[in-house]
Amino acid sequence: MTSSSGGGVIYVALLRGINVGGNNMVSMKELKAQFERLGFTDVSTYINSGNILFRATEPDPRKIEEHIDAMLARKFHLNGRTVVRNHDEMKRLVKTISKRWGTPDATVRYNVIFLRHTLDSKKTVQELGADLDVDDVVYCPGALLWSLRNDVAARSTLMKKMSKPLYKDTTVRNLNTTLKVFALMEQMAA
Repeated sequence: MTSSSGGGVIYVALLRGINVGGNNMVSMKELKAQFERLGFTDVSTYINSGNILFRATEPDPRKIEEHIDAMLARKFHLNGRTVVRNHDEMKRLVKTISKRWGTPDATVRYNVIFLRHTLDSKKTVQELGADLDVDDVVYCPGALLWSLRNDVAARSTLMKKMSKPLYKDTTVRNLNTTLKVFALMEQMAA
């Protein structure tokens, strides 16, 4: 059962490549307004990189992704592929992160690669071509948990392959951003 108190299911939309390196610049204020025009409520954004929290009555995250992608193309001329997760999906992810990574180590980079439903498979680890001697990558439904030591980051095959077509159906958030987004969803649910 997804968290739906307060007038709808709680979701986060994770946009790919928004406001990164001076590219795909989008005002969070305007993005928030566009989400409200789509009929979403309690819309808020977290940092400037395309993390939008909202409520929706639509129970299917894939349909929401389609609506958001169409709006992004129409209003901002962006051809990104949005990843939408509901509160319960994020809760399961954070539980897995806690079990897998425990207390974070400052010498390690921790990232979550969020997968669109088209890639949501254990096979994705092999398809992305991770060098498992450098990149520690573990599948959990809807995401890959990716960590690597700072001293070997330059040898990461995943970092070098981010331009491959397969990556267009993913979006990456660091551990801190992922946990903060979840904390904001928890506040919405309270």
